[in-house]
Amino acid sequence: MNYAAGDSTGIIIPVWSEVIVGTIAFALLCFVLMKFVFPKMEETFKARVDAIEGGIERANKAQEEANALLEQYRQQLAEARTAAAQIREEARADAHGIRADILAKAEEDRDRILTAGRDQLAANRQQLIRELRGEIGELSVELAGRIVGESLADQARQSGTVERFLNDLDAEPAGRA
Repeated sequence: MNYAAGDSTGIIIPVWSEVIVGTIAFALLCFVLMKFVFPKMEETFKARVDAIEGGIERANKAQEEANALLEQYRQQLAEARTAAAQIREEARADAHGIRADILAKAEEDRDRILTAGRDQLAANRQQLIRELRGEIGELSVELAGRIVGESLADQARQSGTVERFLNDLDAEPAGRA
């Protein structure tokens, strides 16, 4: 630049004062960067690395805890399923027992009703036999009185005749059987 002024320095060879000032400025810049900026950058990088590595470690720990919890939940679920199956089986057994009890009670009720019905039927039969004997006796005395032509008014004779007639009737089917 000082070519026109007649300096002996050229474009390629700089002025020594500029080189010294540039070197001092460069050294000062390097000193400031190395003393203040690079340590701060190094701290920031370390903090980032620690955060990332710590995050990875925390994520791994969380993953391990999640896997442990998942396994625990799976075990609890399997236990719950086993307990549910056992409860179902107990309920089935109870249902069969209840069904058997109900059937036994129903059979008892049926037998009791049948027995009561048979007893009632036998009582009704006996009552009907008594009523029919009385009616047959009256009819047979009346018929015998018409046939014989005399009145069988005597009560003792009438009862004896009726009883004899009915006994003959009772003996006749027994003889046939």
